[in-house]
Amino acid sequence: MHCGLLEAEGASGQEDSDFNWEEYLEEQGASAVPHSAFKHVDLGLQSGLSPGMKLEVPLRDSPDTYWVATIITTCGQLLLLRYEGFHDDRRADFWCDIMTADLHPIGWSQQQGRPMKPPEGIREKHEHWETLLENVLSETCSVPANLLDGPHRGKNPLDLLAPGASVELQDPADTAAAWGATIEDNVGGRLCLRYAGTEEMAPTHGKIWLFYLHPLLHPPGWAKEHGCVLIPPAVIRDVQSDAKWDEVRQQLSNQMHDGTVVEGLKLKDKIATSVHCFTEGMKLEAIDPTAPFHICPATVTKVFTSMYFLVEMDDLRGNSSGRGGGPAFLCHRDSVGILPVQWSLKNGIQLTSPPGHQGQDFDWADYLKQCGTEAAPQHCFPLKSSVHSFRESMKLEAVNPLSPEHIHVATVVKVRGQYIWLNLEGLKESLPEVIVHVDSMDIFPVSWCETNGYPLQHTRKPKALRQRRVAVVQPEKHRDLPKASPSNAPRHQARSQSEYVGQNNGKYSCPKIYFNHRCFSGPYLNKGRIAELPQCVGPGSCILVLKEVLTLLINTAYKPSRVLRELQLNEDMRWQGHRETLKAKYRGKSYRATVELVRTADQVAEFCRRTCMKLECCPNLFGPLMVLERCSENCAVLTKTKYTHYYGKKSKQVGRPPGGQTNLKGGVKRAGRRRKKRKHCFVHKKKRSSASVDTSPGGSPQASGEDEDDLDEEDSLSEDSSSELLDDSEQSEWKSQPVSPTPVETPPHRRRRRQTHSPACFHDENQPPVTKKLCLDSSPLEWSVADVVRFIRTTDCAPLARIFFDQVPKMAFS
Repeated sequence: MHCGLLEAEGASGQEDSDFNWEEYLEEQGASAVPHSAFKHVDLGLQSGLSPGMKLEVPLRDSPDTYWVATIITTCGQLLLLRYEGFHDDRRADFWCDIMTADLHPIGWSQQQGRPMKPPEGIREKHEHWETLLENVLSETCSVPANLLDGPHRGKNPLDLLAPGASVELQDPADTAAAWGATIEDNVGGRLCLRYAGTEEMAPTHGKIWLFYLHPLLHPPGWAKEHGCVLIPPAVIRDVQSDAKWDEVRQQLSNQMHDGTVVEGLKLKDKIATSVHCFTEGMKLEAIDPTAPFHICPATVTKVFTSMYFLVEMDDLRGNSSGRGGGPAFLCHRDSVGILPVQWSLKNGIQLTSPPGHQGQDFDWADYLKQCGTEAAPQHCFPLKSSVHSFRESMKLEAVNPLSPEHIHVATVVKVRGQYIWLNLEGLKESLPEVIVHVDSMDIFPVSWCETNGYPLQHTRKPKALRQRRVAVVQPEKHRDLPKASPSNAPRHQARSQSEYVGQNNGKYSCPKIYFNHRCFSGPYLNKGRIAELPQCVGPGSCILVLKEVLTLLINTAYKPSRVLRELQLNEDMRWQGHRETLKAKYRGKSYRATVELVRTADQVAEFCRRTCMKLECCPNLFGPLMVLERCSENCAVLTKTKYTHYYGKKSKQVGRPPGGQTNLKGGVKRAGRRRKKRKHCFVHKKKRSSASVDTSPGGSPQASGEDEDDLDEEDSLSEDSSSELLDDSEQSEWKSQPVSPTPVETPPHRRRRRQTHSPACFHDENQPPVTKKLCLDSSPLEWSVADVVRFIRTTDCAPLARIFFDQVPKMAFS
């Protein structure tokens, strides 16, 4: 036999599509850091409009008259408003769209000469509403005019920062210096910036990633307003000549300011800085900003103003005084990353000795004595609450500090106060644990990258598990299965089950699903077409394998649309699995329905069994067990003829006129669409070999009279649209309608009697069939178990007689 491979959509392209946070968290048994823990992300979703702000809106019954309303809540560009004067009465609240509604700031009506008058309900409550209006107009809680008009109307601040716009970056080592930059990309408020003058350099050179709320990011013109000089930062200063930098500086000074960018950065929440008490030479502990993996000694080397000072990491190589020498960064009193002396010791963290330090163990007392300096007092550091939502083993997404363009899956491995230690996954080379503050703008909630369309770096699964492919094993021509004696059949099935367990090397990896065409196919599926299916499908992803299996089964049905309706999802998801839309074609029309597929391998066997029960076929018709000669369910004794009452031709409903009402979705059937029913006294069974495929609907046992079912099918499954499930009564009605079976050999006198009284031959279609009166020799109340079994054998339920004998309690007749 040969194998074919079905590629998953997108699996051959970007490998990041393999990662799913929901599955990952379930596999790891971990939880995600709550979304509310990332304050900077929430701020990026705010439009600047907040509850309590007031504006002027037109009255509903008089659009030319305005009144004051208060914002109750915001939901994107939708505002819930309440007219001023209703106080806590919510009954008159109303929603409006900021993009389409006629909204204005407080005072606009007076400036434009528009009348202001309250709604009728307020005039009844406030006789002197003019006084109420004067008090409101004197308040200063109006919505800013720029939020209700212009290009940033109804937009979030981060949406105003489009690629190509210019900004200014304050020098991280000098508060009096700044330089221009251009936005190259905006990923959910995380900006990729390129320094001015580096456009001709390598793509990776001169770039910096910052969240738009970063305190060093400013709108163009900020440096001039605050008396700062335009100087290129040290990281790029040496790549151009002084003449080139002077030319770029002149261009930055003359460029037109983009009002949209100015408003976008003005709307961000600036952190109010407090006066510090640090002096030059003070020692402290700090996290190296260039490599935030360790906590090391640092020194305050310069005080700029009462708000800002400079901290340098200590480096004793060539600097015995220990006064900085390493990477420097600008700080204020509330800056993160600076800690008091002995913080590491108190929190059980190993303090890393500065480069050039002699000795194995670092001691602060000896170090301060050696450097001749003092430690920064405890009161210089603000007391911050340690209440937050980060816990050990929680998952999130975090920026790689050595490669800021990459965001990785991260795990919280340690929590100390307001600092967390993160382990990054998906690294090409291992890194130490990254230390970040809980308010860092370089960490994000799970699925943030997916939401913003940015690739997430994660640990790759082994190649065997990572290839999302489904193997379809086609049957060889004239393939003969190995003969198995009845005694060996159960043993072989047990071996198949052990193979199924062994193949399940991943929680979401589905084993092979076998099509056992020798099993009972039920009323909906064509046994010959099942024999033409591949021997098995899989292994592979559970969703992909099961989707392929159900698609193949639907195509083997006498009426694919009917099988699709049996499989469609009801309101309650039994497996809490994956929703998948499947299609079926029948008589040139396409049908769609949503079905539920299981995600994990441990649910596959039960899913296959229950699906078989839905289709009223043998539970082993398809599944992870391969049946050779004899099925464990002994389904060989079942035939469609013996179950005529359940699976037979649908009879006419009593009193139902043509084109009448139906309780299926779709209402009144359109007249003229019903084809004239061909009347047959016999339905001849078409002879065919197991290797041939009958593609015509007429080749099925349900072919006779199936035209009249088409309208009902169209009512349940609409073309190219999702269909609704029937309720229980409708399902039972469908299943209880008999369908025309293939005739079996019957005694000549009984066959003639069926021909004589066949309603299909002699009765009018609109007349109910004549019910033959049942004559009994004795009262059933006096029957014994044997009498019941004897009577059952004279009916269409004869194959169930033995079950009646075993199941009917003997005490019921005593």
